[in-house]
Amino acid sequence: MTKSDQSFIRQFGWLIAGLHVLALVLLIMAYTIYTRAPKETNPQVAQKIAARLAPAGAVYAGDTGRAAMAAAQEAAAKAAASQVAFGGSTDGKTVYDGLCHSCHTAGVAGAPKLGDKAAWAPRIAEGIDTLVKHALEGYHGPDGNFMPPKGGMPSLTDEQVKNTVHWIVDQAK
Repeated sequence: MTKSDQSFIRQFGWLIAGLHVLALVLLIMAYTIYTRAPKETNPQVAQKIAARLAPAGAVYAGDTGRAAMAAAQEAAAKAAASQVAFGGSTDGKTVYDGLCHSCHTAGVAGAPKLGDKAAWAPRIAEGIDTLVKHALEGYHGPDGNFMPPKGGMPSLTDEQVKNTVHWIVDQAK
């Protein structure tokens, strides 16, 4: 091996060693940055874990049990009320403004327009109970008009639908 080859191998060895040191320094820096960076957290993880670990049932006994059962029933009633459309409001105008106006203002699918006495007169003549039934169960008219059950919002209560029908009819009288 010539002196020139030995010099090249020595320099090449130092280059490889230097590159190893550089790679090691970069890896240490990357690990340091990674461990110090704040971790992304999901706020629902704790709730999911608590739900997964919660007991499937409970035993209630005596006065403590009655109080716990009453609290559970109250919580269930509040949860059910929160699932009702429009926060459970039974005001007909509120429900109309939130849902019905989209069809009954423009006459979509043959819907009679709000306050149009000529369009509402034959319907009112059938009786308020029939109008409420059509609003609750849906209606396909002979002239192609269509009313989906509960206006397409099944979370409405029967009382909300009834009060809204009464409000709409009052506008057409």
